[in-house]
Amino acid sequence: MNLFHFSLQAQFSRHCFLKTRACLCFALTVCLWVVAAEVRANDHYEIVTNPGVNEKTLSVNSLRSIFSMRLKTWSDGTKIRVFVLSDEDQLHQIVSKEKLNVFPYQLRSTWDRLVFSGTGQAPIKVNSSEEMLARIATTPGAIGYLWRANINENVNVLEIK
Repeated sequence: MNLFHFSLQAQFSRHCFLKTRACLCFALTVCLWVVAAEVRANDHYEIVTNPGVNEKTLSVNSLRSIFSMRLKTWSDGTKIRVFVLSDEDQLHQIVSKEKLNVFPYQLRSTWDRLVFSGTGQAPIKVNSSEEMLARIATTPGAIGYLWRANINENVNVLEIK
């Protein structure tokens, strides 16, 4: 084998190595994105209530009725106070889509229709998760949602079935 063939073989081997390394890096990146997306979608938020609310579980239909402002009282007669974040907030969008199976604009449309027709009220809008926690903890009959990292002993977590 002469020097020319050796040089050609070395360049080809290096090219294959670089291409293989690039493919492996790409595959690893895609795998990490998938894992991160799955972790984010799995229960990193909860529906929470004021400690005085007796319910520990709710059906998805009841939850939808509460957040669409159709169900107005808890089973013990306490008035339900619904707290939400702005339509642009990531947590509000996730809860709307995953727990309520509606888009945020559909919820907003429902609330606007109630307000403008005079047949109901919109939920109470808060500006942050910290404000949501404080308001739910101190308002009788309150319900809302929080990232798990923000939940403490001042609120109850509802199980949604």
